[in-house]
Amino acid sequence: MNTFEFIELMSKVKLYDLTQRLSVHTPPWPSYMPLGIQYFKRIAGAHMGQGANGQIITTSNHVGTHIDGEIHFHGSGRSIGNVPMEEWLGAGVVVDISDAVADYDLYSPDLLMSKADIRPGDILVINTGYHRYAWDQPESDELRYFVKHPGPDPDFHKWALEMKLKWIGVDCGSADHPMNTIIRNWHPKSFIEAEKKLMAKTGMTWDDTFPPDEYYQVMHLKLFPKKLVHAENLGGDIAKVSNKRLWIGLFPLRGIELESSMCRIIALEP
Repeated sequence: MNTFEFIELMSKVKLYDLTQRLSVHTPPWPSYMPLGIQYFKRIAGAHMGQGANGQIITTSNHVGTHIDGEIHFHGSGRSIGNVPMEEWLGAGVVVDISDAVADYDLYSPDLLMSKADIRPGDILVINTGYHRYAWDQPESDELRYFVKHPGPDPDFHKWALEMKLKWIGVDCGSADHPMNTIIRNWHPKSFIEAEKKLMAKTGMTWDDTFPPDEYYQVMHLKLFPKKLVHAENLGGDIAKVSNKRLWIGLFPLRGIELESSMCRIIALEP
């Protein structure tokens, strides 16, 4: 393919935005600083300036769609700005499991592979269906979005490494199951609900299934040192690309000190 053929091809691709809308109303991950926006000058001259609007933004890196960087949990890892752009772009697939999971459920590699063509080295985006509970959706439910969303089963992180996935994206509050995070302690009633559901299905307690020493925030603590990170709070057009193979791009700030970064995520379909 020559340059002109490539440009012609790219002019006809379908573009999908997999990013959640960002607002001061967007909830951060529980306990993190939310987004704040303040004008420091206005066109009419208020606040010591005139001729242009200017804003100051204060926020944590974990508001809306964002990529968790290696140094978020791994001090000797790479910061966001030190990761080559090539690692944020590539072939991938959006796997829709929304019809197979509900509150507190576990998803397995077998479930994902039964839904779509997942290949070694892919960017893997998981549509749990919980983007419909995001802050700006008709079914908005902040507690359900952050506390009750499905999460990976005990074998998932090992499979992700074996597949040499480039990065993982999820349309909910965390790539870890919420009951394998500090949320378990902050919402004990929810933990009781989750464990009751698990025992009804498997006959095993939560700690029998996920021994805390091994599985606490396993998607962060075990994968980040291996350079396998994940993006959280995806949304936007995610339901339009269910089980499709696509070219996927993630665009973070090139911040040399950043442990994580809010970002834009897009998918291109020929």
